[in-house]
Amino acid sequence: MIERMTRSVKSIFYGKPRKLAFKIPFAYFLVILFTVGFSYLVMNQIATNTAQKKINEASLQTITSIQTNVDLMIENVNNYSKMIFSDHNLQNLLRQGDVYANLQTQSKVSAYLYNLMQAVPIIDSVNIFDNSGHRFSVGTEELPTFMDANIEDAPWYEQVVQNKGKYILRLNGSGTFQKGTTDDNFVSFIRLIRDIDDTSRLGILVINIKDDAFVQAYSSLLDQNSLEIAILDENNQIIVADSTEDQSDAVFKELLTTNKDTLEQQFQQGNSGVLTMSSDSQKYSVSYLSDGQDHWKFVSIMPHNSIESRNKSIVLLALILLVINGTIFFVSSFVISRSIINPIHKLLRSMNKAPSGNFMKVNVELNSYEFEQLYNGYNQMIEQIDQLLKRVIEEQRTIRKAELSTLQSQIKPHFLYNTLDSITSLALSGLNDQVCYLIEALGSYYRMSVSKGKDVITVGEEIEIVRNYLKIQNVRYQDVFEAQFDVDEDCYQSPIPKLVLQPLVENSLYHGIRPKGVKGTIRISARNSEGAVILSIADDGVGMSEEEITQILYTERKGEIKSFGLWGTMERLRIFYGDKDCVTIESEPGKGTIITLIIPNGVDASWEN
Repeated sequence: MIERMTRSVKSIFYGKPRKLAFKIPFAYFLVILFTVGFSYLVMNQIATNTAQKKINEASLQTITSIQTNVDLMIENVNNYSKMIFSDHNLQNLLRQGDVYANLQTQSKVSAYLYNLMQAVPIIDSVNIFDNSGHRFSVGTEELPTFMDANIEDAPWYEQVVQNKGKYILRLNGSGTFQKGTTDDNFVSFIRLIRDIDDTSRLGILVINIKDDAFVQAYSSLLDQNSLEIAILDENNQIIVADSTEDQSDAVFKELLTTNKDTLEQQFQQGNSGVLTMSSDSQKYSVSYLSDGQDHWKFVSIMPHNSIESRNKSIVLLALILLVINGTIFFVSSFVISRSIINPIHKLLRSMNKAPSGNFMKVNVELNSYEFEQLYNGYNQMIEQIDQLLKRVIEEQRTIRKAELSTLQSQIKPHFLYNTLDSITSLALSGLNDQVCYLIEALGSYYRMSVSKGKDVITVGEEIEIVRNYLKIQNVRYQDVFEAQFDVDEDCYQSPIPKLVLQPLVENSLYHGIRPKGVKGTIRISARNSEGAVILSIADDGVGMSEEEITQILYTERKGEIKSFGLWGTMERLRIFYGDKDCVTIESEPGKGTIITLIIPNGVDASWEN
């Protein structure tokens, strides 16, 4: 019977896909059935454990509050430490490298520390070590003995130096301090003393805190319910162990000692928790909290009182309420599912049309905020997809045209043929030096133009391309133009799209200077300005009117002028730098033309080779 029901359930969820209108109510039915049955089985156990859980939660809250109080106390000590090493007398004394260098200043420091400890009774003693290892101590009672011969031998010395001013806490200074006549513990607060002017290291400050101070920090939080508190350090050594009943202190400490391994394993599993321990047939509920930069553990221990009585009336009442609520919930699931499924069906019908290219928005009456957001998001997505497709098609067309123009600019047959003709004429005339000069310039020009297939080169490489181009043209057109370069050195390594300047220089020569009929000047400049490189190509040629500039750009955009030209350069820069306005043209008939390129520093990674 059970196997048959299991197969039926599997066939519903893993067989032929069924509509959500059926799956949702059926799933709710199974969940409700399982919940009611399971709740009936566990309700008794829940009722039994509720009281103990409340006690455990209260214990965790108590030790959390204790941790907060202890952290506040440590933070106060931290503030006192800042007051101590900020004292100008102490700073001046330590800058001399020896705390005993000036007894008068040392006396002032000693008085200051003694007054501070009188005002702050939680501090047992203050120890100051200079960079030479000399120790200067002040205390209200018996001063602890420093056990190591040199402070650099202390086990915490390297960590304090690496912390660069952050403090560490160590029980009894990790054994480096010891009191002769008392077994009381104390916590050593250790940090570097740094020069307040240049932060250089002046020494080490050790403040010993009385263990009674930790008990006082949380004594007001303890009540009279036999709650016992212990604080353990990072090595699980007992810092303080205090009980509300003095006679149970020995049992308390013995319990912590005998179960030390169990506690260590539990600490490694989580920062907080509750476990049960046994001692002499007595069970204890142990709550712990392990957190903070010093990895201290706060432990509370309370006798474990099992709850034998069970409140069956509450269990029965809860079961009846579960059945009633489950029935109402199951019936209402049919109504709720219809309000959810109907808008989804309308959206699915619209989405089914999208693969065929029919990107139509959905207009329906909505009955909830969530579906309104869903439909609005879907409509916005459809609109953005349509716009994106159009933009991608247009950009791909522009990119292909710009790439084609680049190839045409890199390999100009007429420029190559004319240059070879010039080389032939020079060779026949016996001008071998000029032949070598021209061949070297031509080779450098094409070598730099190819640039190993890279789209992006440096400004320095682009300027070199222009230099070689003008060298060749200067041989071909002697006494026609003069080239001037003004390039800042910090511009040479800036990235730039390849072959941006050469087409504009060619325009200046062929369309600016040569038509004028007299020798002209082409000036190429480059400078850095506010995160960009400003390139300028200026000539004193025939110039252009605004109408001529507009006409040239318009005809080149239509493809009627088959050259790289102004518009080709502007279009390539637009593609590289995302529709930024990178080109400005200033021209006046008879006075020449100035073309300025504003090249942002940096190039998108997709253009890097």
